[in-house]
Amino acid sequence: MENIKSYVQQHKDRFINELIELLKIPSVSADTAYSQDVIDTAEAVKESLTKAGCDLVEVCDTPGYPIIYGEKIIDPNLPTVLVYGHYDVQPPDPLELWTSPPFEPVIKKTDIHPEGAIFARGACDDKGQMYMHVKALELMVQSNTLPCNVKFMIEGEEEVGSASLAWFVERNQEKLKNDVILISDTGMISNQQPSITTGLRGLSYVEVEVTGPNRDLHSGLYGGAVANPINILAKMIASLHDENNHITIPGFYDKVQELSAEERAEMAKAPFSLEKYKNALNIADVYGEKGYVTNERNSIRPTLDVNGIWGGYQGEGAKTVIASKAFAKISMRLVPNQEWEEITELFTKHFTSIAPAGVTVKVTPHHGGQGYVTPIDSIGYQAANKAYTETFGVPAIPVRSGGSIPIVALFEKELKSKTILMGFGLDSDAIHSPNEHFGIFNYLKGIETIPLFYKYFVELSSK
Repeated sequence: MENIKSYVQQHKDRFINELIELLKIPSVSADTAYSQDVIDTAEAVKESLTKAGCDLVEVCDTPGYPIIYGEKIIDPNLPTVLVYGHYDVQPPDPLELWTSPPFEPVIKKTDIHPEGAIFARGACDDKGQMYMHVKALELMVQSNTLPCNVKFMIEGEEEVGSASLAWFVERNQEKLKNDVILISDTGMISNQQPSITTGLRGLSYVEVEVTGPNRDLHSGLYGGAVANPINILAKMIASLHDENNHITIPGFYDKVQELSAEERAEMAKAPFSLEKYKNALNIADVYGEKGYVTNERNSIRPTLDVNGIWGGYQGEGAKTVIASKAFAKISMRLVPNQEWEEITELFTKHFTSIAPAGVTVKVTPHHGGQGYVTPIDSIGYQAANKAYTETFGVPAIPVRSGGSIPIVALFEKELKSKTILMGFGLDSDAIHSPNEHFGIFNYLKGIETIPLFYKYFVELSSK
């Protein structure tokens, strides 16, 4: 452990500067205007894996953005760890809410990160956390302590559904063969209390379009006489929850897995301050499904949220029109046993059925994925827990996350191996939001902890 700490301290400035250079490239996969930047980032990841010590690194073409595959095989008889990450990032909008430009990384001190944090889009999700694994490999290669084989699969479409990853995995099962999959695209409770994510929610993401008259109409001449698509859409969306914030789509909860009182009691042991939670978000109170507390609402319960809504005139001043169309983007976070394709179908059927006769409705599915739960008695979980315990001084707590990594369920189906989610981000790191950041402490602590996972995974696998 002292050798690991020594190497990290000796090279920490270079580690930070390399990540900053990677964060400067605006690899926004959702916007075709950034296509070349996404490709440039893929090349940068390839170069970094080569320098870190991979013997083979390939830029693998897919129907979409390329996947970077790398490997360091020291002995085919030893276990193999497959590292997954992604090099694409969320759009930076709204730009006016950033305190510094999203692709001009800066280090700032915060109350939670007194040693400083890197502010940039992708700092935590997922460039910073992905790059920890690259530097951990470098550390093990340079110190001759790599105890097993390692493979890397770094994609560029995670933020838009990972369609090409599924295509790639199905066609490269032998290349990707492994004993455990290691991912850092989640978080932990705090810098004092590590945690391991043992559950992820699934996702169904759709766009809806409500159409009324065949053109925008004068709101004086036609107001009150024809259906206003914006008004109708607002009413339809409002009807998707009842007075207890229970989702009203018929069949939505049919396959929801209810946790036992014992399991809920275990979850409640995780440190959590409701007052700090509210203060951090500057809200007067929390809000959600009746009968569940905050940490259950955002992890073990399904949700339905509007992610964007628009229509009509939005320019400066007034324009008195009834818009012809109104739109919304809606995401549903799902729990294990809910099939995302089935939920998408249930939503489409219900949303179409509640529209009044004066409008037509179109539902366009975008992407989705299954939820996932990993057992805490697996060798991979035990190895991760031992690694965290050594670097943080306390054992990790198993937690379920409200987020979605749809490809985790795909990995288990196609590659027949378990995934361990070793996250080092914090809830306060503002992923997907303006001013996303990643603590210097967290970044370097990840580089320290990951090599210990390899060590303990090999030790436990040999017993």
